[in-house]
Amino acid sequence: MLSKPFMTTHEIAELLKVGEPTVRSWIHGQELRAVKLGREFRVAVKDLEAFVNERATREPSWK
Repeated sequence: MLSKPFMTTHEIAELLKVGEPTVRSWIHGQELRAVKLGREFRVAVKDLEAFVNERATREPSWK
């Protein structure tokens, strides 16, 4: 697991190599769970991991 408990939309966009509008779209579409703090969203690392795992095309080979 990553060392930070929450990530910004900017950090997620950089990590996943997508645009920030895409990340915000996932949040607004309730595909990616987030917490709104002021004007910014924060996503728990565990929720991001669950989001990515739900979209995996197959089971990892290391299981």
